[in-house]
Amino acid sequence: MAGIKKFQILGNSDIKISSIGLGCMGLSEFYGEPTSEAEATKLIHHAMECGVNFFDTADMYGAGHNEKLIAAALKGRREQAVIATKFGIVREGNEYARNVCGKPEYVRKSCHDSLRRLNTDYIDLYYIHRIDADTPIEETIGEMAKLVKEGKIKSIGLSEASVETLRRAHATHPVSALQSEYSMLTREPENEILAMTRELGITFVPYSPICRGLLSSSKPLENDPADVRKMLPRFQKEAYENNKSIAESLTQIADQKGCSLAQLSLAWVIAQGENIVPIPGTTKIKNLDSNVGSMNVSFTEKELRDIDTLLTKHKVIGDRYTQEGMKGVNV
Repeated sequence: MAGIKKFQILGNSDIKISSIGLGCMGLSEFYGEPTSEAEATKLIHHAMECGVNFFDTADMYGAGHNEKLIAAALKGRREQAVIATKFGIVREGNEYARNVCGKPEYVRKSCHDSLRRLNTDYIDLYYIHRIDADTPIEETIGEMAKLVKEGKIKSIGLSEASVETLRRAHATHPVSALQSEYSMLTREPENEILAMTRELGITFVPYSPICRGLLSSSKPLENDPADVRKMLPRFQKEAYENNKSIAESLTQIADQKGCSLAQLSLAWVIAQGENIVPIPGTTKIKNLDSNVGSMNVSFTEKELRDIDTLLTKHKVIGDRYTQEGMKGVNV
């Protein structure tokens, strides 16, 4: 069984993380029916056997269900894992509609609730999931800094923040990680964010590095109302056909390198910087093994230029989210 041999230190901390993490969201919501506790535990244990120790969750995934799954899987093994969870997206039950909250009192309440669901005394990396435009980031980070002093969280992260917000947050308390969507089909972080994270010593954590399956053989589950991809702009009719055609062009490169398109996609993300740690999500052990195997895929400078030329030539159609899903993004 292939295993991860490369680790790094999470930005501005002393926390050692694997070079690929596991995004756990899909175990509870958005890509089909929730995974059972037994199956989730089996997947997480297999990930740990492969050397993965960095597990990403959030309080809103399945309305707390995801954090409880992780707690069950890590029972008796908590010290072997690095848990990253998030707060700030406020939903009613499993409704997609949301608000964003970064008020200090909400920060503290959310942290205590997550600690309880995770059955742990501390959270390794605590993110604000989206940025609350109505609450100064200094107030949100200030409360998170208090939680660091109290030992309830070990490090601070932001998700989908703008460059200005990231800089202000880091001036309030050192930020360890910035999480944003990034893949061959989602390259906005290249404009400013990647350079800023390198400048400030922050780990950049790309989520959806396979673009919700667009950069793989995966397809939306047409008859499954629990698959959120059917409502996302990039998966609508002409947009989906256009975007899949880009993926098919990239598949030819993957075939030449003897890897899958998903592995090519992950390896490309990792190749964009030494401070990058992607968190591909999956519910299947075979896909997890494939993701870990992407660590063995490398590129020549010419190959990277060829991929860039192809991606520049073809335009991705469709926004990442609906208007509702974009709340708190790039604020």
